[in-house]
Amino acid sequence: MKKIGFTLFIVSVLLMSCNSEKKSATLKEEPVYEANWDSLAKYEETAEWFKDAKFGIYAHWGVLSVPSYANDWYPRNMHIVGSNEYKYHVKTYGEPKEFGYHDFVPMFKAEKFNAEQWASLFKKAGAKFGGIVAEHHDGWSNWKSSINPWNSFEKGPHKDIVGQLAKAIKAQNMKFVTSFHKARNLQLFQKDSTKWLDDTSYFPYNPEMPTSSEDSEISIMYGNISPEKFYQNWFGELKEVIDSYSPDLIYFDSKLTKIPDTYKKEFTAYYFNNSVKENKQVVITHKEGELPKSVSIEDFEKGRMNKKTEEFWLTDETVSVGSWSYTNTLGLKSANEIIDLLADIVSKNGALMLNVSPKPDGEIPVDQQEVLLQIGAWLAVNGEAIYGTRTWEIFGEGPTKQEKSGMFLDKLTYTAKDIRYTKKGNTVYAIVLGWPGESAKVDLTSFTKEELGSLKIQSLSILGTDSKIDYNWDDSGLHIITPNKKVDDRAFVIKIEMK
Repeated sequence: MKKIGFTLFIVSVLLMSCNSEKKSATLKEEPVYEANWDSLAKYEETAEWFKDAKFGIYAHWGVLSVPSYANDWYPRNMHIVGSNEYKYHVKTYGEPKEFGYHDFVPMFKAEKFNAEQWASLFKKAGAKFGGIVAEHHDGWSNWKSSINPWNSFEKGPHKDIVGQLAKAIKAQNMKFVTSFHKARNLQLFQKDSTKWLDDTSYFPYNPEMPTSSEDSEISIMYGNISPEKFYQNWFGELKEVIDSYSPDLIYFDSKLTKIPDTYKKEFTAYYFNNSVKENKQVVITHKEGELPKSVSIEDFEKGRMNKKTEEFWLTDETVSVGSWSYTNTLGLKSANEIIDLLADIVSKNGALMLNVSPKPDGEIPVDQQEVLLQIGAWLAVNGEAIYGTRTWEIFGEGPTKQEKSGMFLDKLTYTAKDIRYTKKGNTVYAIVLGWPGESAKVDLTSFTKEELGSLKIQSLSILGTDSKIDYNWDDSGLHIITPNKKVDDRAFVIKIEMK
């Protein structure tokens, strides 16, 4: 009897232990963040790695690259009778009702796509994070999706593009980025002829074209499905990417106002809780107040702030001119222009995500590569004035003024009299946005003794040269004489170590 009693006791202890372990496991699996904005606001919306990284690169690439005409809105505009894209499409491929946008899918073969080469190029360009548009407005998914039949694994190139890039970019010790433009894909004004051209929907509904198709598969690409089904797909696809590729930053490209708050809160909670499981910080971006700032940071497409801010923010800009995706007539920005832009953004407490436009076959054009490598060469010398820095007392000085903050700002051309400041510990960096000439005087008028009080200059140098730098510091500012040999045709950096 004693033996039986002892055995029952052991069994009881084991059961209690198992129940305790199950309860402990259950507690560990409970989400840290609930799907409401108050709970989600407790998450630190700006990751420290992002504040340090400052510069990243991603790509607009997919089926929309195939026509290589006009710009990344070709898929929409080809359906608008009378537009240049429509005329080109009819001449080249036939009427859209005969050759629809979905007919480009087999032509997207990505035969020269090499994720390792992309990741290596981004790294050489000085990027600290990199990625791709996971899904543009056109309803095409660049990953292996079980939700969206229009994806790069099941159709087109039959490659898991996001998956390959995630692996290659992380192997380069960069953070991984995916951007989502899907929200605009939903046709909210179906069968209402007065709203065909409403730009809140990417594809205009037209009963004479595939955009009105009720085919169970084709209708998904054109967003011609019930809103509730669309919302479920939107959230489901995001979960797929989070679960399969664990992006460090998810960027949203406008029109999130079309997605109900319930789904946005569910997504945010899912992403944040997943980051807790993986013990990392993630970032969400929004545009024009479409998500609370308490859970995301604001993005300025082709724009930025005109002053130093307390809140960290993002600018997305493209190396190309005329389109985000590849076209046969694509223009190009110079490395000098992008370097000046980066310095201006970082001095005001922002980061830059630069877009590249690969060809339909997956090759990044040589001229774009050259610009990236020039940026990388500049950062190899001057990166300490960018990476890991924080804002100084003021962001800068000089004659070139940015009048307003926001998106889609006019281009500014900076000069050697325009200075941008950053700092790291007791070191201040003055980034001069142009070369003033050899043995020329540079005046840092914000760097006055009155402003800096008891601080003293311990050393002063110019990055990229071993030349001794002559300077004078007085009540009107810090006055520097450049070396008698040119340091750089573009911006150069004065490093001022204080004590």
